[in-house]
Amino acid sequence: MPQTTPFAAKFTPNPYGSSHSHYKPVEESYGGLIYHDNNLVSGSLEALIQHLVPTVDYYPDRSYIFTFLLSSRLFLHPFELMSRVCYLCVEHHRVGDPQIDKKRIRDIAPKIVQLLTEWTETFPYDFRDERMMRSLKEMTHRLAFGDELSRRAMQRLIQRLLRKLTILGQYEESLVTSSTAAAAAVEKPGGVKAKQHVVRREECVLNVCDDPFILAQQLTHIEMERLSYIGPEEFVQAFAQKRPSDNHKSFFSKRRASNFEAYIEWFNRLSYLVATEICLPIKKKHRARALEFFIDVARECFNIGNFNSLMAIITGMNMNPVSRLKKTWGKVNTDKFEILEHQMDPSNNFYNYRTALRGATQRSATAHTAREKIVIPFFSLFIKDIYFLNEGCASRLPNGHINFEKFWELAKQVSEFLSWRQVICPFERDRKTLQYLISVSVFTEDELQLASYESEGPENNLERDTRRSLRSSLSRM
Repeated sequence: MPQTTPFAAKFTPNPYGSSHSHYKPVEESYGGLIYHDNNLVSGSLEALIQHLVPTVDYYPDRSYIFTFLLSSRLFLHPFELMSRVCYLCVEHHRVGDPQIDKKRIRDIAPKIVQLLTEWTETFPYDFRDERMMRSLKEMTHRLAFGDELSRRAMQRLIQRLLRKLTILGQYEESLVTSSTAAAAAVEKPGGVKAKQHVVRREECVLNVCDDPFILAQQLTHIEMERLSYIGPEEFVQAFAQKRPSDNHKSFFSKRRASNFEAYIEWFNRLSYLVATEICLPIKKKHRARALEFFIDVARECFNIGNFNSLMAIITGMNMNPVSRLKKTWGKVNTDKFEILEHQMDPSNNFYNYRTALRGATQRSATAHTAREKIVIPFFSLFIKDIYFLNEGCASRLPNGHINFEKFWELAKQVSEFLSWRQVICPFERDRKTLQYLISVSVFTEDELQLASYESEGPENNLERDTRRSLRSSLSRM
């Protein structure tokens, strides 16, 4: 796991600088790399690749490894980088004398293994490209030429990687299965009778879990599991253009859908689930109870540090089918809800939320318990911040150099996400509640609107026309 702090590069000062010890140049350049106050700020792609490659006397700073592996995919495929690194590590140093070559490989082998370990542990999805796995196996063979210990270390590395890829694959399959099951179970309420049928089956969250604290904990389980499978490269991959030469084995087309996208779909599902649970009951007092329950769940999510579920719940409660239920809202004390809305108010670039997030992050950094370590950001805003960081700053400078200052900042944000991602959820699992949250059917937008009109009738001719249209269209489905 890459270091999260500090994220400033640590580099050896220029050995050929001024002889006056009190004088330190502000900017220095050597080997195609530009430093400002000893921090790497830019460089040619070739020089940056060279800086990644270990030698007998040199191993790159871990923060540099993470930053370059993360950002390099904007400029070349991971496979192209892997090929170049392997060449520079081994082939570039061959002299043709078997004994000398064997000694050189033996001397550098442990550092090659270390670099490849960091790569496979932090960016395992890169190795779904068959060419990447082939390169790993070829490197194992090359290292065996000089060092049996390193060959064994490479074999263990590959075994760990394959286990991780298998687990990731199983997780993705489970997402597909859950999504298919939920889609197959969708109800089609053509009116009050259909809704009454759903209620008679007692399919509502309060019959499964009526404790807001426990439901918030189960939501946190789902959030943290889904976060844990998001690869750091996914934050950058969206910016990389697919090349015309890509074939079916390429890195970019290997995966059907990213875990990144699946996590956003979960947010949308939770919002619709909340709206469905509130619109589902025919009786006003039952709808009011559902409203109060989700307000309490949202508050518990805030206390835990689960801002993504908090925002999804608020979003669901602010959907038109829910917000228009004035008689239902009239039976609810909305003070707690207004406080939560204030915390997630989008004005001033979500200032209140960002303040709360900083507080949760500081709590996590000094935590004495596993619960205090939990930080689950409002994910869509986190992505938006990274997007604007990328769009607002050039990746290449006018001289053709890569703008590494930009990528230090990008890596800092993604690295913070990794520190949140690796926390283990401390709460006990409630399997029945988890299964309900993941697989229970939720209404579509039209179904929600119709359920809302059936609960509290239309207030004007436009709403009456809309209800008539929805009844007609949904009854045909």
